[in-house]
Amino acid sequence: MFEKTEMQTPELLPQIEEMLAKRSRIAIKARGRILFVDPTDIVSVQAKGNYVSVRRTGGTELLRESMAVVAEKLRAYGFVRIHRSVIINTLFVEEIVNLSSGDNVVRIKGGLEFPVSRTYKENLRAITPLWIGVTGFRAEPRAAVPR
Repeated sequence: MFEKTEMQTPELLPQIEEMLAKRSRIAIKARGRILFVDPTDIVSVQAKGNYVSVRRTGGTELLRESMAVVAEKLRAYGFVRIHRSVIINTLFVEEIVNLSSGDNVVRIKGGLEFPVSRTYKENLRAITPLWIGVTGFRAEPRAAVPR
């Protein structure tokens, strides 16, 4: 009656977790209340001393939490840490600008720009699984090709 599928349960778990994460809301405790926020409404998270500032499309919330904890919790929702003080939602990324110094800047919708530190440069690969016109994101600038 039912055909046996080639994929086994352990192989499906990451896909199921990803689907659930995309349909979930995030609870944020801020200013004595708990907000339920759609992860697609969060643009970025920035460190502000002992706090983090969660920038949403409809405002900003200040939370007492560490960047490491927030980065870990938001990873399943498509967020990437690009600097010790910046986490971005990959849905809002419009472009990566390669500077002549070898550094990168991520530009997100609305014109905000965030520097990418060398420590977190490799994380830029997580912005998208598909790279067209390049052989993938290179963590370091290419060496000059002799002519």
